[in-house]
Amino acid sequence: MRLQVQLNCGTDNQLIDGVIVELAQNHIDDFENLWREQLRVFQTEDKFWDWLFKLGYISNNENEEGYALEVGGCTQGLMMVETQLHGSREAIGQRLVYIQYITSAPWNRKEIQRPPRYKGVGTALLRYARIRSVELGYGGRVGLHSLRSSERFYENQGMIDFGSEEEYEDMTYFEYGLLRRPLR
Repeated sequence: MRLQVQLNCGTDNQLIDGVIVELAQNHIDDFENLWREQLRVFQTEDKFWDWLFKLGYISNNENEEGYALEVGGCTQGLMMVETQLHGSREAIGQRLVYIQYITSAPWNRKEIQRPPRYKGVGTALLRYARIRSVELGYGGRVGLHSLRSSERFYENQGMIDFGSEEEYEDMTYFEYGLLRRPLR
């Protein structure tokens, strides 16, 4: 699996080619060696996520998938999705791709670096989750529980806000509904 994507360079808005690939050990190494310390320094909500554990979990469960977005061989974003067990809140009885974890490299976050190195990492990963949903016959439906710092991002992506949920540590649930037109 490889999907070509384009991101915007944060300094001049030039288009930069990237690729979304299956999650592998080299992406975990980038997270540990290049990301983790910056995430701790800036006290981000995802600073303790254990991507090595997640990679092992994905390899042992057929309903779990992991992806990385790379530019020039360097990991710019990570995502883990569940593909068989979650249902839509908008269309009861319909399945969706559930994003368990999604994150962007610290240098791509405007709260850490201005301007960010690359813009559009999260958007590209969300778009891929929708593509995956279509491939699975779920019509583009995607859901997730958002970290507080990311809620506005999901609102700006046009996802439906279903409110906070106590059983998910009061995280807000967001969902994309049925895709009305093909993704390009």
